[in-house]
Amino acid sequence: MIDEHEKLDHRIQRWIFKQGWTGLREIQCLAIEPILSEKTDVLISASTAAGKTEAFFLPALSAIASQETGVGILYVSPLKALINDQDRRLESLSDLLEIPVTPWHGDSSQGRKKKLKASPSGVVLITPESLESLLIRDSGWIKAAFSNLKYIVIDEFHAFIGSERGHHLLSLLHRLEHLLGRLETPIPRVALSATLGELEKVPLSLRPNRSLPCKIIKDTHSTSTLKVQVKGYVNPANLEAESSNDAEYTICQDLFKFCRGGNHLVFANSRSRTESIAATLSDFCEEKIVPNEFFPHHGSLSKDLRESLEKRLQQEHYPTTAICTMTLELGIDIGKVNSVIQVTAPHSISSLRQRMGRSGRRGGASILRMLIAEAELTKDSSVIDKLRLELIQSLAMIRLLIGSKWYEPADTSLYHFSTLLHQILAVTAQWGGIRAEQLFSLLCKDGPFQNVNVENFKALLIHMGKTELITQLGSGELVLGLLGEKLTSHYSFYAVFKTPEEFRIVCGTKTLGTLPVDSLVLEGQHIVFGGKRWKVNDIDSEKKVIYVEHAKGGKPPKFGGAGLNIHDVVRQEMFQILKDGDYRISVGDQKVDFADSSARELFGESVRYFEDAKLSREPLLQAGNTTYVFPWLGDKVVNTIVALLIQHGFEAGAYAGVIEVEKASLESVHAILLKLASTGLPTETELAQQVLEKRIEKFDEFLPDNILSVGYGAKAFDIQSTENYLLKMKLSTEYNSITQDKDLLKR
Repeated sequence: MIDEHEKLDHRIQRWIFKQGWTGLREIQCLAIEPILSEKTDVLISASTAAGKTEAFFLPALSAIASQETGVGILYVSPLKALINDQDRRLESLSDLLEIPVTPWHGDSSQGRKKKLKASPSGVVLITPESLESLLIRDSGWIKAAFSNLKYIVIDEFHAFIGSERGHHLLSLLHRLEHLLGRLETPIPRVALSATLGELEKVPLSLRPNRSLPCKIIKDTHSTSTLKVQVKGYVNPANLEAESSNDAEYTICQDLFKFCRGGNHLVFANSRSRTESIAATLSDFCEEKIVPNEFFPHHGSLSKDLRESLEKRLQQEHYPTTAICTMTLELGIDIGKVNSVIQVTAPHSISSLRQRMGRSGRRGGASILRMLIAEAELTKDSSVIDKLRLELIQSLAMIRLLIGSKWYEPADTSLYHFSTLLHQILAVTAQWGGIRAEQLFSLLCKDGPFQNVNVENFKALLIHMGKTELITQLGSGELVLGLLGEKLTSHYSFYAVFKTPEEFRIVCGTKTLGTLPVDSLVLEGQHIVFGGKRWKVNDIDSEKKVIYVEHAKGGKPPKFGGAGLNIHDVVRQEMFQILKDGDYRISVGDQKVDFADSSARELFGESVRYFEDAKLSREPLLQAGNTTYVFPWLGDKVVNTIVALLIQHGFEAGAYAGVIEVEKASLESVHAILLKLASTGLPTETELAQQVLEKRIEKFDEFLPDNILSVGYGAKAFDIQSTENYLLKMKLSTEYNSITQDKDLLKR
C-alpha cells in the first residue's frame, strides 16, 4: 500500500507533499484502487476526522482531472453548512487541478450557479432537495450536464439511512440514473460515514437493487484515545421554583467550570433545555463580569445566529461553548473542540459516537462527559426513578459504544409511503405524464420502495386519483391533477421531511402545553406531561388537540425515555448491567470504571432495588394498585404490548421501556399476557388502526387510511418479536410451575 499514491494524478501527489503529510492514511490507500476502477460502489466507514473526505476526493478528482466537459462528481450532503465547508476545503485542490467546484443550494451564489448552467463541469455539491428541484424543473439540462458523471458521493450517510429523507435520496439517485440512461451501467456511489451499525448490510441501503457490487473500507488501525466520564446529580424532592439547589443549576455550575476558557459542545437534546442552560451560563458570565462565551444553537434560531456561532468556533480566536440540539452533530468543520458534554441520556449510540467524534480532532483525545440527573428518592417515588433508568441507559450506551463498538442498524422494514406519494408526484411532474406500470417499476420494483407491493401501490394511485393529486388520461397516462399541480409548483414541495406537528394538550378548558406527536399516542393511554399523570381521552387530528384527564396514580417518573426508538440491544444491555451489578468495561484483564462517586451511589441504589424486586427472574412487579411489566426490549415491542393491553381494557402507558398498568393486579396482567401468548395476535396494521393520530410524516395527510395503517404499523409495532417474548414468558411460567410441583412431590 506504500506506493498507492503513485496511482493518483501527479498534481495531486504534489499537493499531498505540500500538505506536509508523511503518507496517506490506511483508508485513503485502500480507497484508491476501487474508486479509480469505477466498477464498484464504495462504503468508507471511519471515525470523524479520519480523512474520509480525502479518501474519496483524491482518487475521484484524479479520475476527472482530464475531463473537459460535463459534471464529473456529484457530492450530496444533508446540510447546506457542510456543503459550504466542503467548498472551502476543496479550494486548494480544485485550483491546482483547474476543476471548478459549485455549491448548489438555496443560499448559494447565483453567479456560480449561472456559470455552471452555461458551462457544466467539475464538482457539484448539492442537497437532496436542490437535486429534486433540478430534476423537476430542469431535467433537460441535467441530462446534458451530467452525461459524463463518473461518481456520486454521499457524505454523512448515516444521517440519511433508514429515514424518509434517505429514501428520497435513493429514489433521486435511481431517477438520475434512469434519466441518464445509466441503469445498465450504473454510476458508482461512494458513501462516507463515521457511525454505521451492521456494516455488511449497509450496501443494500446504498443501492437496494444491487446492480453494482460494494467494497467496504473501514479504519482498522484507528488508535484514537477516548476519555469518558459519567457524572451523577440528584434533584432534591421538594424544590422551590428557581432554586439554586436543583440539579440543572448544579450541572450549569459544572459546565461553567469545565468549559470556560476553551471550545466545547454541550448537547442538551431539547430546544427548551438548550435555551435554559445557555441563559444560565450567560448569567454566570455577567455575574463574574467576564465576556460571554456560551451560546445556544438549534433549528429554531435564525440562520445568521447559527452561522456566526459556527464561524466563531471555526476561527478559534475566542473561547466558545455551543449549547446545542442535534444541529452540530454532523460533520461541519467547527475547528478543534476540547470536549463534548451530553446533558441527559442520548437518543442513540450512533448519535453519541457522532457527537464524541467532534472532540479530539487533530490528534488529541476525544473527551466525553455525560451529566445525568436523577430524582431524590422518597416513599412516593416511581419504580422507574428507583431503578435510575436514565443513568442505566446512559451506562449501557457507553458500554455498547466502547466495549462492543455496536451502533443501531437501520430499520429496513419500513414502507416510507409519505415519500413514495411525494415521488409519484415528483416523477409525474418531471416527465409530464407516465404510465402506472412505469411508475411502479421505477420506484418500487427496481427503485428503493421495494417493501411496497402491487396491491398497496394500486390502492395509493386510486386514492391519489380521487383526491385530484393525479388524473388518468384516455391514453392511460397519469398526469398531475389540480391539487398535484398546486403542491409541486410550491418551493416547499422539494423536501420530504418536516418537524413533528405540535399538538395542544388540553384538560377541560385549560391548555397544559404542546407535545410533538412523533411517538405513539393511543386513546386510553397514560402519559406523563408537566410532571403529572394524564389519561388520553380523545385526539382531534383536525384541531391538533389531545384531550386528557388527570389520572390518579403514584408519583410520575422523571425519565420517560421519550425520543427516538430505543433499540432492543440497548435495553438488553441495561438488564445485563443490573443483573451483574457491574457497568464497567473490560479492557484486557482490567475493568475500567467511568462513573464518578455520585453516579456510583445512584447505580448502587438501582442494583439494590433491582435485586429486592427480584427483577432478574420476574418480568412483572406489583406496587400498590399498579402492575409493572419489564420486557427489557426496544420501544417497538413495548408499544405493541401497551396497545394490546389497552385493546383488552387495561389502562396502560410506557415510560423508559417499562409498562405501567394502572388499577390492575399482577395476576390479572400476567393472565392476559399468557392468554395473548396462546392466541393469535393482531397484525401491526390492525394494531395501527386503533391509533387515532398516525399522520407523522410530511405527506401522510394525503394517504388513504388503510395505507397509513400499514406504514404506521411497521414503524410503531413488532408483532413477531412480541410473540417471541410472550411465548418465552409462557414457557418460563410453565417451567416454574413444573418445578414447584416437583418440589411439592418431594416434600
